[in-house]
Amino acid sequence: MASNTIVTSGFQLVKQLQEWSKNNMRQESLFCTVDVADLYTMAPQTEGVLSLKKMLDYLRLKQVGGLKIETIIRLSRFVMQNNYFPYDGQFYHQVRGGAMGSPLTLTIANCYMIFYERPIIKQINNSGGLYFRYTDDIFLATNWPPRHLLKQIDRWNHFDENIKLSENMGSIADFPDLHIENRAGQLYTTIYQKPSYEPYYLPFNSIHPLHMKKNVVFTMLFRAIRYCSTFQHYLDEREKLRMALLLNKYPNKFTDEQFNNLLSKLNIIQPLTCNNYANYRQKVIDFPIKEKISVDYGKTIFVHFTYCSSMRTFPIKFHALWNKYFGESPINEVLPILGIRNAKNLQRQLIYTR
Repeated sequence: MASNTIVTSGFQLVKQLQEWSKNNMRQESLFCTVDVADLYTMAPQTEGVLSLKKMLDYLRLKQVGGLKIETIIRLSRFVMQNNYFPYDGQFYHQVRGGAMGSPLTLTIANCYMIFYERPIIKQINNSGGLYFRYTDDIFLATNWPPRHLLKQIDRWNHFDENIKLSENMGSIADFPDLHIENRAGQLYTTIYQKPSYEPYYLPFNSIHPLHMKKNVVFTMLFRAIRYCSTFQHYLDEREKLRMALLLNKYPNKFTDEQFNNLLSKLNIIQPLTCNNYANYRQKVIDFPIKEKISVDYGKTIFVHFTYCSSMRTFPIKFHALWNKYFGESPINEVLPILGIRNAKNLQRQLIYTR
């Protein structure tokens, strides 16, 4: 129902903005971010559970995970109406909204918003605009005059007394980790970092498998290429990343190896320049994303071990032994997946957060 208007990453928004800007971007085009105030604690409990029921009915589901819909609704109602919390030596019963951090609260708030935003989406789409939502943050791209947009947001604020919208509009917008600009009718994007951002990544000298540290460099540079619409923006972000990695004890040689590894995997065979960057970046954006394979827990066994430097080759040896002793056995139909636990050392205890 809402798969076309909900984004879970800035990259999804980049792709949609690119397509929209080809035919709709003008010099006067506006970007608007709208915040839904206190969504999780303001969504009414009864109406929130009813929106969940309405969503399940729309999807025509009879049961989910072996549970009947009636059971799911009864359990959801019980959880939403029985949240308690301590404050200043006393216990309180939450009578509005849900508990912050609860997966059920997020699900119900999303269902509540989906039915609230449907007329808004229809109005925006009919006018040739763009509408996307990331949890309780909304992004709009439109060619409406500013006064008309403000008037419409004021009207939307009267759709539901529990939903209060506050807007920020102009030729520049940040949503959620993407910086967007309209420069004389041309779309420019780069990475957005909040004022509270601090360059802390997984330290290179931490007791974690090497592939985790490689993934830090790989994914951060991958994001920079996807988000940065100009070569200069890309260079700036790459150097910021390099400095942040140095602060986290990553050797320059290691960083360069991962940079080159990413370019190789993306089939970028020439050094990036201002002349070829746009073409290569478009190939990266169009690069197919592997679908996440669901886990069949009936045919999967998870094996966890405490990682340390002496256990570096353990996964290879484990799979070799598994194939040696169970290769011809029916148990080989079971897929072993190795997971790691961090060693309980003093450093880990000192940085443990409550």
